[in-house]
Amino acid sequence: MKKHLFLASTIIIVSFFSCQSPNKQKEDTKGITTTDSMDLAIEKSLVLFQALPATSTHAENVRTEEKVKLGHILYYDNRLSENNTISCNSCHNLNTYGVDHLSFSPGHKGQLGGRNSPTVLNASLHTTQFWDGRAKDVEEQAGMPITNPDEMAIPNEAFLMKRLKGIPLYQELFAKAFPDEKEAITYENLRKAIGVFERDLITPSRFDKYLEGDKSALNLDEKRGLLTFINTGCASCHNGALLGGNMFQKLGVYGNYWEFTHSKKIDNGRFDVSKNEADKFLFKVPSLRNVNETHPYFHDGSVADLGEAVAIMSKMQLNKTLSEPEVKDLVAFLQTLTGEVPAYAKEKPAELTH
Repeated sequence: MKKHLFLASTIIIVSFFSCQSPNKQKEDTKGITTTDSMDLAIEKSLVLFQALPATSTHAENVRTEEKVKLGHILYYDNRLSENNTISCNSCHNLNTYGVDHLSFSPGHKGQLGGRNSPTVLNASLHTTQFWDGRAKDVEEQAGMPITNPDEMAIPNEAFLMKRLKGIPLYQELFAKAFPDEKEAITYENLRKAIGVFERDLITPSRFDKYLEGDKSALNLDEKRGLLTFINTGCASCHNGALLGGNMFQKLGVYGNYWEFTHSKKIDNGRFDVSKNEADKFLFKVPSLRNVNETHPYFHDGSVADLGEAVAIMSKMQLNKTLSEPEVKDLVAFLQTLTGEVPAYAKEKPAELTH
């Protein structure tokens, strides 16, 4: 019930702001020269956002230190690919904010995938996984690239389980992580362990401090960018704790998206999963958390510069042309969404370095 009430209030507030003209938006921000005045202008709209939760939990996958340790090791282990060359971290590098900075990630034979690898940071808080939403949570998602012939290319689940059962390290770690199970080394438990590890990858930022009442957490330019973000209509899709990750939207509301992004290939989006004509060119709205660090942008990594991506989105989705100062302010705000990756997670486990 609370979720429905929040969505209803969000729609009402977003409708108000997104329907304002570009001139009205400029009037709202022009002349605001103090942070206190900017805070007052922003305050009524903060209901659109929430601070990141401290933890990400799953009722059927309770966190334990033993599971986290196992998941951490599995995440970095190349033996989860057929030819022992690719790990989860290869495409979702935790030292570069959970991405590899490539438009498309190479598979086990160097072949390129069809969509940009999104960051794994805060991914457990998304309503679905992948650009097309084909996995319900990070536990389900964790097992899918492993058996994808274009990615890690393990022939089947049994093949990998046989491999892991022959490794003393995993015999010990699975038994400790799942002590009540007679057969601890299973594909489901592999998914759970990686999922628990990924649920640790929450990255609060200065914006969360601002939402929690610390008005000094953002400077005037960043606050002006936040107000521009709201008044332009960006928050109609990029809202909530993740500023995205909670809905699907058509890419290219005011024209074919590839004409704006200069994409080399036309991607049908969610249609490829649902086969529903209404889902053509629908993609999950990406979270803007850490967006300054997760280039290139869009489902095909077709745009490398954040300012350019911001300008394209405003024109393509909202039919609004942003000025250079507005783009600069928006980028300044988006940079406040950069958090810190948990230090331990960025380190390759010692068990894999021998």
